[in-house]
Amino acid sequence: SFNQTNHVLLVDFKDDYLKEKALREIKAIVHLLDDTVSVYYIEDAPVDSKHTPFIKAYGLVLLGGALILFTFTGHRIFPFINQIFDTEYTSLERQPSAILYWIGYVFLISRLLIGQIKGIRHFNLFNENTLMIIATLAAMALGKYEESIAVVILYSVGEYLQHRAVDRSRSEISSLVDIKVEYANIRENGEIVIKDPLEINVGDEVVVKNGEKIPVDGIVCEGSTSLDTSHLTGESKLKGVDVGDAVLSGNINVGTVITVRAEKEYTDSTLAKIIDLIENSSNKKSKIELFITKFARIYTPIVVCLALLLIAYGAIFNMADIKSYIYSAAVFLVISCPCSLVLSIPLTYYAGIGKAARNGILFKGSTYLHALSEVETIALDKTGTLTHGDFFVQDYTNDDVLRLAASLEQYSSHPIAKAITNKNKMETEELTDIEEIPGYGIKGSLNGDTLYAGNSSFLERYDIEVNEGKLPVGTYTYVAKNKHYLGYIVVGDELKETSMETVRHFTRNYDTVVLTGDNEASAHDIAMQLGGIEYYAEMLPEEKLQKFNEIRTNSLSLYVGDGINDAPLLKNADIAVSMGSASDLAIEVSDVIIINDDLRLLEKSFRISKKTRRIAIQNIIFSLVVKVAFLTLSTLGYMWMWLAIFADVGVALLCVLNALRVIYQNKYLTHR
Repeated sequence: SFNQTNHVLLVDFKDDYLKEKALREIKAIVHLLDDTVSVYYIEDAPVDSKHTPFIKAYGLVLLGGALILFTFTGHRIFPFINQIFDTEYTSLERQPSAILYWIGYVFLISRLLIGQIKGIRHFNLFNENTLMIIATLAAMALGKYEESIAVVILYSVGEYLQHRAVDRSRSEISSLVDIKVEYANIRENGEIVIKDPLEINVGDEVVVKNGEKIPVDGIVCEGSTSLDTSHLTGESKLKGVDVGDAVLSGNINVGTVITVRAEKEYTDSTLAKIIDLIENSSNKKSKIELFITKFARIYTPIVVCLALLLIAYGAIFNMADIKSYIYSAAVFLVISCPCSLVLSIPLTYYAGIGKAARNGILFKGSTYLHALSEVETIALDKTGTLTHGDFFVQDYTNDDVLRLAASLEQYSSHPIAKAITNKNKMETEELTDIEEIPGYGIKGSLNGDTLYAGNSSFLERYDIEVNEGKLPVGTYTYVAKNKHYLGYIVVGDELKETSMETVRHFTRNYDTVVLTGDNEASAHDIAMQLGGIEYYAEMLPEEKLQKFNEIRTNSLSLYVGDGINDAPLLKNADIAVSMGSASDLAIEVSDVIIINDDLRLLEKSFRISKKTRRIAIQNIIFSLVVKVAFLTLSTLGYMWMWLAIFADVGVALLCVLNALRVIYQNKYLTHR
């Protein structure tokens, strides 16, 4: 696995490989491609990757700089010494100085030369190293020793500052989601045993003390306390929990000791998934990042060709002044380095993903963070998205209907099924041949008879006619035995407090629609509470998908859902958003996850997306405008090489600092 954030590659091996030999060969291959990547056997992985000291990374550069300093001062001291001893100062002293300048230059440029050699071996002939080497080599050939060497020194220092700025930025972003759990207190045979979170099994009792993070998702089985959920959701308000409440890994206990029964292993918990998403989010790049990567590959050869054309123009029309054209071409190459774009654009999107994660919004890649800013159509599921999803039985035909329905629904994990089984206090039947169709209903066998429980479409599949008059507003579950309809159960659900405000904002800016499998009356009631939003009711999963394809425009479309029956639509949408309480399948196929089920966070994610894209575009425009201006001046001969370094290193540093505004500027993250 490769951690783009820390430039760390972790390797595991099959039994038939010699670990030491294979790891050595892998390191050799990786370092040919990128010598900044650290390679470790997975069990030897470091806790933190430390930055390489300047002296170690730039040892040869420092040696070259010392040699140049000696040459520079010695060149001026020699005449003074000659005058003291009444000796004649001739051009003989200048020749050793030139040789020392060249030796010092080779040391200074050594890092770039090594990088260029590696690039050539992998057919990467044109990059920023190419531009700097050609430019400074041309300046040295023209006798512009001090100027050429000053450029290399400034470039090396600037390159180091860039890497430090990027490393610091990554560190800042990583700290936004620094929620790792180092240990867990497991109760075994009445004693507390400290274990690695990876050793926690489902069903283990985990003791969480004051100030500790909950290591895995689970249910509180002892005690009551308050949790700090800000690391996962960005919500500063404490959350009270009691016995029976579900808790997520990563939340911090700020009250009394509680015991949590593990519902998931660590690798499947919310915490582990968040960390994995953040560390691997850069694997799916945005369109702008991909454009910059392609642009840099095409841009550099074009710049080299333009520099050659400038020299050719001088050779044809003004051969007497050819040196000035070569010098202008060298300056042209220095200015042209695309560092500012290559560094700042990926950093901008990485910062956006980190900021979103700190606020409880998980993006599975910068491609989705970018795409969110282009969305024009939003489709919303009702149950669990707009409503709480905490169903309760409002009405039912009789106790026998409730008992038979509960006998079936005990085999289902659907929220409506749980509401029915919780309502039933009578003894249920043991059924066989259970078959559940997501979005429809469930059936099973009882002593040779077949029981059915589901929506009207489910019963119609088996030619069972439902005859009911006007029922209360809610979600209906119809019950039948063999081919005979027995009765109904009406289940209610409440609209989330935040849904109304958020959806009304969406309707002002986007084409917004509700798609639900619920009945017409229930869907209409919710739509009216949301201000008369457009809706489509009594839709089966395949009908939802068909309707969504009909209403989507040529622009990008977004769907928000949380159930198993939403998975096909989530997979089909340009951007799929699921709530944190969604089914594992829904989360698996989603592109964006809202951890705490607050729909307002979706609105916040739009603002983060637009701000991130705006800063990326600012960096592109600023970088290109400065470079075009400086390139024009260099073509006309009104530019010096030492000043041209600002158009490279200076602009890159400014763009990196601008990218960090995604982290530190909070104005656009506040709720409306």
